[in-house]
Amino acid sequence: MDSQETTPSPSGHPSFDCGQRPMPQQKALEPITSITPSKGSKVSRYLNGRIKPTFYAECQLILLTFCIGLQDAVSFPDFHCFASNQTGNTVFLVLAIVLPEMNGDMFVTANIGVALGFFLAAAWLTGQLGHIIGPRRRLYLLVCNAVQTALVFAAAAVQYVQHASGGELHLSGPRTLVAIGLLASAAGSQVVLSRALAMTEITTAMATAAWVDLVIDPGLVRGLTKNRPRNRRVAFLTALVLGTLAGAFIYKRVGSPAALVVSGVGKAVVTGMFFWSPQEEEEGGEGGIKGGKGEDAEKGREGV
Repeated sequence: MDSQETTPSPSGHPSFDCGQRPMPQQKALEPITSITPSKGSKVSRYLNGRIKPTFYAECQLILLTFCIGLQDAVSFPDFHCFASNQTGNTVFLVLAIVLPEMNGDMFVTANIGVALGFFLAAAWLTGQLGHIIGPRRRLYLLVCNAVQTALVFAAAAVQYVQHASGGELHLSGPRTLVAIGLLASAAGSQVVLSRALAMTEITTAMATAAWVDLVIDPGLVRGLTKNRPRNRRVAFLTALVLGTLAGAFIYKRVGSPAALVVSGVGKAVVTGMFFWSPQEEEEGGEGGIKGGKGEDAEKGREGV
C-alpha cells in the first residue's frame, strides 16, 4: 500500500491529501496606514514644515544683517576683536603669534581666540544639528533664533553690569571674555542658518565675497527686476553699512549695552517672523511632509 502524500498545514503539522484542494492560508492583516489626525497634528505639521526661500525670508536675513552690523560696531572698540567677522580675527590671530608685542595695543589675543573659537563651535553645532533635524524646519529655525536672541541680550546684560560697576568697560578680563563668547556664538549660529535658507548672496556677516561678486556680476546694470542675486547683495551690503553706522551712533551717544539691546530686539523680531514664514507645500497628502531628515539635510547642503 502506497503511503499517502502529506502536505504541511498552516499550523506546521502534516495533513493527508485526500484529493481535496488544500485550504488557503489566512491572509495576514495589513498594517493600518492612515490614522485620524489628532488635534495637535496640524500644529505639528506646521512647526515641522520647511521654510520656503522667498522675499519674506530675504527681509528676515537683511534685518539680521543690520543686527550684525550693530554688534561689530561695538565689539571692536570694546574688545579689539570682531564678534562675527572672522576674517579680521584670523589675521589678528596670526599677527599675535608672529608679533606678540602688539598684544594690547592693536588687538587682544585672548579676545580674538575666544571670538574665533566660540564662533566656530556654534557654527559646527548649529550645522550638524541642521543636518539631522532639517536645516529649514520651522521649529528648528525658531528655536535657534530664540537662543541667538537670548545670547545677545545676555551679552548686553554683561556689558551693562561692567559699565555700571566700573564706569567704563574693561578691555580684558573674565566678564569681557563672557560677553565676547556670547556674541560670537550668536553670530556663528546665525551665519549657518542664513546659508540654510539657500540665499548665499546674504551671508548676514561677511562682506568680502559679496563685494567681489557684485562688481563682477555680468548683469550688474540690468533692470531692477531682472537680477535677483545682485539685488540681494546690494541689500545685504546696504544693511551691513547702515547697521554699523547705527551701532557707532548708539555707541557714541549711549554706550555699547544699548546697541546690543537694539540688536537683540531686531533678532527677536526675526524670530517672531518665522511663525508666519511661507513654507513648502506638503506632498503625499496630509500624512506629512515628503522626505525625512536626511532629505532636508541634503537640500540644505545644496542650498549652500
